[in-house]
Amino acid sequence: MPALFRPAPRLVRHLLLIVSGLFMLYPLLWMVSSSLKPEDLIFREPGLIPTAVTAENYTQGWDALKHSFGYYLWNSAVITSLAVIGNLIACSLAAYAFARLEFPLKKMWFAIMLGSIMLPHHVTVVPQYIVFAKIDWINTIWPIVAPKFLATDAFFIFLMVQFIRTLPRELDEAAAIDGAGYWRTFVQVILPLCVPALATTGIFTFIWTWNDFFTQNLYLTNSDNLTVPVALRQFMDSGGDSSWGPLFAMSIISLGPIFGFFLAGQKYLVRGMATTGLK
Repeated sequence: MPALFRPAPRLVRHLLLIVSGLFMLYPLLWMVSSSLKPEDLIFREPGLIPTAVTAENYTQGWDALKHSFGYYLWNSAVITSLAVIGNLIACSLAAYAFARLEFPLKKMWFAIMLGSIMLPHHVTVVPQYIVFAKIDWINTIWPIVAPKFLATDAFFIFLMVQFIRTLPRELDEAAAIDGAGYWRTFVQVILPLCVPALATTGIFTFIWTWNDFFTQNLYLTNSDNLTVPVALRQFMDSGGDSSWGPLFAMSIISLGPIFGFFLAGQKYLVRGMATTGLK
């Protein structure tokens, strides 16, 4: 009798996970369903299964703004790609220096770097905006992209420092015996082994930059420079006359690159998060 009911706890756990997963997916499924409904039925029939299906929201939303929505997708793709490249280069270099090199006040600089993680982004907005305004960078992509090439994301530096520390120092010593300097050791030995940590950094940078509304709305005021999050805001009207159907349709399209990038690097993301911080 006990053996008969032994699989029951596992079955219950799986059922709870499935129900929890469906509960978390419900807003996304509702948005997909709403994007396929005529706009007058979106809030009148809140169920997931539409009684009428139309692709009009997608065709209207694509050409509803000053430029086609593909134009804003391209703007976001350019900014996000540069941000990912900047973080991968700058954060990996800074992490290698903290993890492997010796220089004056190394522990102090590392502590300051960790302390900057506790600062909310909004604390630094005003001084940064003043600096960028003085060098005439407002309404350009540089306030968003340039900091990434200066290793300003301390979280990713810390993540890669912890990953590099798990690599045996004998690799560095073998490279030194072979005549490799710091740069060659970093490029040919350390960097190839850091693929999981680099993938984690790239995925999170992509998602955070692609979805960043506050910074992009702050610096990109010209309608020709709008990115996807700011362009989606144009479908909403504070007076109540919002285009909900096209908004949901374009939101679904804007989620495509995020899902694609995440699925492509999921294997490395899991490996990076599992091994980071282990000794």
